[in-house]
Amino acid sequence: MSRGICPRVNCCGSVWTLTVVIFALIVLDAEAYSCHEVKTAFQLRQVGPPQRVPETPGTDVDLLVCKHPGPSCCTRKMEESYQFAVKRETLHNIHSYSYELEHLISSHSNAFQYMYQYLLSFSQGHLSSLLEGTFSSLSRHALPHVNQLFSSLSLYLRGANVSVEATVHQFYDNIFPLVYTQLFNPGNEDSEMGDCLRMIRKDVNPFGHHPAVMAQELAGALGAGRQLGLALEEGVEVINATEHVSMSKDCIKSLVKMVYCSHCRGLTLIKPCAGYCMNVMRGCLASVSELDQPWRRYTSLLEQLTLAMAGHHSLELALLGVRGHVNEALLHAQLHGPLINAKVVKVCGLSTEEPTGMQATGPEVTTSTITSSPPLPSAAPSQPLPEQWQGQLAHLKSPFPLKPSKNNKHSLRALSREFLLQLQRYKSFFAALPEMLCEGETIGVGSTCWSGNDVVKSYTGRVVGNGLHAQRQNPEVKVRSVDPTMVEIKGRLEHFIQETQERFPQLSEMDAWEELGSGEEDGSADCDDEDGCQSSGDGHEKKSPQDVPTERKSSDSLPESPPVPPSVQVIGGLPSASQAQPWSLALLFAGLCLQRMLF
Repeated sequence: MSRGICPRVNCCGSVWTLTVVIFALIVLDAEAYSCHEVKTAFQLRQVGPPQRVPETPGTDVDLLVCKHPGPSCCTRKMEESYQFAVKRETLHNIHSYSYELEHLISSHSNAFQYMYQYLLSFSQGHLSSLLEGTFSSLSRHALPHVNQLFSSLSLYLRGANVSVEATVHQFYDNIFPLVYTQLFNPGNEDSEMGDCLRMIRKDVNPFGHHPAVMAQELAGALGAGRQLGLALEEGVEVINATEHVSMSKDCIKSLVKMVYCSHCRGLTLIKPCAGYCMNVMRGCLASVSELDQPWRRYTSLLEQLTLAMAGHHSLELALLGVRGHVNEALLHAQLHGPLINAKVVKVCGLSTEEPTGMQATGPEVTTSTITSSPPLPSAAPSQPLPEQWQGQLAHLKSPFPLKPSKNNKHSLRALSREFLLQLQRYKSFFAALPEMLCEGETIGVGSTCWSGNDVVKSYTGRVVGNGLHAQRQNPEVKVRSVDPTMVEIKGRLEHFIQETQERFPQLSEMDAWEELGSGEEDGSADCDDEDGCQSSGDGHEKKSPQDVPTERKSSDSLPESPPVPPSVQVIGGLPSASQAQPWSLALLFAGLCLQRMLF
């Protein structure tokens, strides 16, 4: 009996075991087709409310983008959320890549403006020091005109509609009455006389060619600096416009198909194929890619403007040379005083005392070797001054040496070199943007990838190039129209480039940017005051910045980027009265002692 029972029990046990296994398989199968991972990704990527994701795949879902015959974890509501999410993510990725370029341009725009203002303040300090130390009777009345000159130049460098030539000539118009009334005829400050002198300044030409040369040098160097500032502002606007590029419906659907349609099948970890991603991104950014060629020309223009402004220290030398030009102009007026006075009397109709040269007061006519200036001969106004008198007055040209920079890393030249080095990486920014968006974790790097319709080993479609013309063969995105905003930006950029090239035709002749060197000037570290490092205003001959030798350039470099302009100390200038008085007393005492010994 027991034998019969045992086989039955074994049979029942086998049936029970089989039933449990089948049930377990059914449960596991149900788990395999759940939408749990899809819901997790939906929530983590902040696509939308997780309640929109079904618990299990549906078989008869009416989808518009992510269509496939099998079960799907997506719904129409989820597709709408995917469209908003993929647009937001793409624009965010574009912004993340363009942010560094925008920061490069905007930060250097501010840095250049800071350096401009520092150079202006530095040059203004040296000019004020010249007037106070050498032409003290002029300084009190002339300083407001000095302030106005540099204020106008500052506005010009910031992009204001100011004429450099008119500003410089207005400065000389304003100081001519002061030179005439304060130095030639002290005490004669008639307002009508001043108006007449201002009007006839160009005809009388009391300052020689120095105002015209100063205006020409400032207009050339400052013009390049001003245009560089405007160009940098234009670049920032171009980048800002591309960060908000409009995306067509076809583009957004293609992006959803590339990024999220694999989720509908539960494949949340699969990545799109590289070629597939390139086609989608190039189709979506076809209008942006049209900026590639204008942007390349724009970056070349930035290089040329930077070289015109900072190469050979052009802007620095032009501003630092203002003191020298004004000094030479005032000396020219002094040397030709009788001739100038004759013209003034003839035109303005005012009888004045014939000047005998600049009225010497205090330390203005004394140096360490010459204690007084000889009076000028009573020459006729129509006769030029004899050469011997010009030679005796030449001591007033004593230079004001500028202390060279021992560390040149914060100079305008070093800042320009740093900017140009970083700019090289962004010349092909708009052509490389689709590829940058497909880099990293965006595309699949394993043995399989997502092709938009299925998991494949490699993408077999044709990969098209950049630009609108190439998109005709794009198998993934249909480009039906051009973004009007990008068309406007492209036209504006091309117009700015053409306008700049027409205004500065010599830009194409600038040397390659590599010739800026490492930012350290030859000989600058060893140059000192005793080595004869002087400013650009020394001597009769005025050289253009391009003609200044290397040793001269390095001497005009500024101190290392102080937060405020330093107080200017006149080095090698004329001694003050307090310094001259002890020497005079000592000489007098020595003379008395010698007289006692002789008698």
